[in-house]
Amino acid sequence: MKRKEFLKLTGAGSVLFSSGIVSIFSTALGGCNKDNMMGGMSGIAAGGGITEGDFQQALPIPVTTGTNTALAAQPATAVLKGRTSYSVLGYQANSILGPSFRVNKGDIVNVNLTNNLSEASNIHWHGLHIPAAMDGHPANLVNAGSSFNYQFTIQQRAGLNWYHPHPDMLTAKQVYRGLAGLFIINDPEEAALNLPSGEFEIPLVIQDKRLADTSLTYNPTMMDIMSGFLGESILVNGKTSLYQNIKSQTYRLRILNGSNARIYNLAFSNNQSFTIIGNDGGLLRNPVSVNSILAGPGERLDILVDFSKANTGDQIFLISKVFGGGGTTQGTKQFKILKFIVTQKVNVPFIIPSTLSAIVSYIASQATLTRNFDISNMGMMGMHHTINNKSYSAARIDETVTANAVEIWKFDNSMGTEPHPMHVHGVDFQVIERTGGRNTIIASEGGWKDTVLVMPGETVKVIIPFENNKGKFVFHCHNLEHEDDGMMLQYQLI
Repeated sequence: MKRKEFLKLTGAGSVLFSSGIVSIFSTALGGCNKDNMMGGMSGIAAGGGITEGDFQQALPIPVTTGTNTALAAQPATAVLKGRTSYSVLGYQANSILGPSFRVNKGDIVNVNLTNNLSEASNIHWHGLHIPAAMDGHPANLVNAGSSFNYQFTIQQRAGLNWYHPHPDMLTAKQVYRGLAGLFIINDPEEAALNLPSGEFEIPLVIQDKRLADTSLTYNPTMMDIMSGFLGESILVNGKTSLYQNIKSQTYRLRILNGSNARIYNLAFSNNQSFTIIGNDGGLLRNPVSVNSILAGPGERLDILVDFSKANTGDQIFLISKVFGGGGTTQGTKQFKILKFIVTQKVNVPFIIPSTLSAIVSYIASQATLTRNFDISNMGMMGMHHTINNKSYSAARIDETVTANAVEIWKFDNSMGTEPHPMHVHGVDFQVIERTGGRNTIIASEGGWKDTVLVMPGETVKVIIPFENNKGKFVFHCHNLEHEDDGMMLQYQLI
């Protein structure tokens, strides 16, 4: 739904969605007709009700491509569940996801995008530090029937990034229907660690979809826009209910939460620990052992899982555990994501390095300016998600930043009732403080990040060294329904 249409439908009722009242109003809507814009509680129900399936299909691994690639955003068909074909969007024929790029630091990348859709699109290279003209700004569109050549040099450290469309008010639909893919950068620092590779390095793109019909329809109700478009089926690498055969040794899992809105509390069904070695911005300074970790939309995790204690025939599930503080629609039920089956008992020990990467830490005193961003959405002006009570406008620069400045950006959700994963284009940042809610910096938030999950009741401070990549960029909530609903602003680096 377009923002201006949404405003006409809902402007008079914005006060209902102030703090505390939203959950009451959401409950009251439960009896509305699902086809009514005020009803459609399927998204709310899907928040707790996951259809797991039988986990009888093998995990597919996306094909890998390199520095010179042609992509076509196009209607496609793909088998997502069982043997059923769905009408989707893809960057390649018969696929819901694009190829996984694997490149090296210093490489020059050339990607020609042809838009075979009936609407405008583009590509945002999420996590890449590239010129503004190549970043996939919502105003830099590739019209239907046209093409555009993205060219840029990889000048950053190793890490797991991704790519997806970013047209204003169409991002959520195009990503949900299948346009996304991984972008992996390698460098000598990472290579020197001799981390698990080949069959022992497994990429996992986790998404949720509504698979009740075969059109993969994106038709958010007002409540979906408020909370996020949640699906009852969990897909990994474009298919649902999967298994992966493994040996009893250490695996590296490269995980992207590519969902529109769903947050995952990732863990294993046997409650075994695993080791976080990287996040959005690449390797951490030191490994961190955990039993579970939250991942919001747009966030990435690089983890090592030691299956050496498992025996042949053991079945271990990657799951999402219950978690609190996720608003009225998320974290209420545990569910399975992917089944690992141990098919061979081996003795291949792997010692995790105690030091992974050299990272310079920034401290608050280095910042010359602090910018405050209210993301609580108290009152919901015009029923839109906003930042500092402003909705996105391509014609307005909201923040002007000086090149090479070091700034603190404070995302304040202290009075909010919904989670907001906040993403800043064109930079990485370090998380330096969280107050309220979880009240701590969590294990996956060390090192460099480009997306940070701000739960209801929380305020998060990040410190950003902006360097010299001048131009116009956006920052926004990566709940894609919130983003398309206006929760996005622009900054200009001068």
